[in-house]
Amino acid sequence: MIPAVSRIGPNAIIQVTRVLERVVGSMPAAELMTDAGLGGYLLAPPQHMVDEREVIALHAAVRRRLGPAGAGEVLRQAGTATGDYLLAHRIPRPAQLLLRALPAQIAARVLVATIARHAWTFAGSGRFAAQPGRPLVITIVDNPICRGISSPAPVCDYFAATFERLFQQLVHPRAAVIETQCAAAGAPSCRFEIDWRRPYFNSTSMKRNS
Repeated sequence: MIPAVSRIGPNAIIQVTRVLERVVGSMPAAELMTDAGLGGYLLAPPQHMVDEREVIALHAAVRRRLGPAGAGEVLRQAGTATGDYLLAHRIPRPAQLLLRALPAQIAARVLVATIARHAWTFAGSGRFAAQPGRPLVITIVDNPICRGISSPAPVCDYFAATFERLFQQLVHPRAAVIETQCAAAGAPSCRFEIDWRRPYFNSTSMKRNS
């Protein structure tokens, strides 16, 4: 039996492509997309869920072509843009208003439960789990966006930025996401810590009840 292909939402390609065109220019972006075997998406961006292997190829090509610093910046911007897309098109306005009205700790639990229910749309064949607490912890085992990558430091900037955008907009404006371990660096899973009460946060930021 041929194993089923796992799929990921198209923003993992669309937003990365848009940021690449803005940051490195149209021609270098086209060369990179072609190198990843995705040149066809330059003229016709994906409109539906895509084969996770395409996402793996694109993220690997970005790191191969741009290096750690350049890739990190592109993928963080793409992750933030993905968060903005979800806020504009996927999370109903009444739900957003409700989350913002809740104490941050409760809003965080509700939001991470929602993310968990839809994890299949971004984690593909990876295995998602979340643990409420301080900090709130998200883990992804066999994370596709860093599959096949070897790095001394965490590389999942795309997911970290997406999570951070959602939590800043819906839970607390000072929410920060730190990837504390990564499969690319040899860890058993990619681990993201989410908190809004760390001492290095800007004390002049807008406050919310916790």
